[in-house]
Amino acid sequence: MSAISAMPGAVAQWLGEQEALSEIQFLTEFPAQNKAVPLRRATVAVGLGSVEITDKFIENDNGVLERQEYCRSAALRLRLGIHVPFSEGGDRCHEIFTLVLDMLTFASDLNLRASGCREVTAHRDTDAFVMEAWADVAADFCPAESTGLQLASFLPKDLLCGSHIANGDIHLTQAQKERVDTPFRAGTYMGTGASTLNINVGAKPYAVFISAVGLPPVYTNFSAATAQAYFGFATEIQDGYSMGVRLTNTGFSVHAGSAHNVGVVSAALNTSGTQYMYFALV
Repeated sequence: MSAISAMPGAVAQWLGEQEALSEIQFLTEFPAQNKAVPLRRATVAVGLGSVEITDKFIENDNGVLERQEYCRSAALRLRLGIHVPFSEGGDRCHEIFTLVLDMLTFASDLNLRASGCREVTAHRDTDAFVMEAWADVAADFCPAESTGLQLASFLPKDLLCGSHIANGDIHLTQAQKERVDTPFRAGTYMGTGASTLNINVGAKPYAVFISAVGLPPVYTNFSAATAQAYFGFATEIQDGYSMGVRLTNTGFSVHAGSAHNVGVVSAALNTSGTQYMYFALV
């Protein structure tokens, strides 16, 4: 079965999976699927009205249109037979038409060029109001042999999978994909001596490790009975952190000075003239 002939079934199945359309039944006109008599539930029958296939031309670097030997353009008309029980009223046909067109336009990757509908009629055989509607779709398909069109995959694989791809329970979001591609940030900064210094790594880290270059994690002055902490760690899990460091929405902040002391130990993650290195998991 070619992708064109399978398209109405794919559209009907996809529409039937949308939560916003859960009260509507979707089926195909061919192969024909029976409707309940009398009709008890709003039903939309999806069919293929017409198909027009033309050669595809693309402008080259010199501005000349070149015929694409292995690609074709297609203009398809989807037919939508909207059937509504008498009890819901004829206006329900227009409401369903709007809902379906909005879903196809904004939630799928179908390239809808135009749409329209005919008047609402009453069918006594099914006790239903019926409205015929249509939607014109533009598409390209490749490859197509010059001696015979191959229609197996003229639509992008994600054409009718917008809601599936957007499902955050089974697919990564764009932000998560970026984190997978670049899972950490590493760098250095020079201490300024200020009480607080903000370091921007472009995202809120899951965790960050900081240490002064060439110095121990903790330096103890035994004669003065004091110590400076040159190492810090923070994580977003239960907002955990060691002294002198906090996570921010864009990275982390480091601290120094007596305001951040714990007992005789002072935070020394922004000592003036000291170089620090950091490793942030994002």
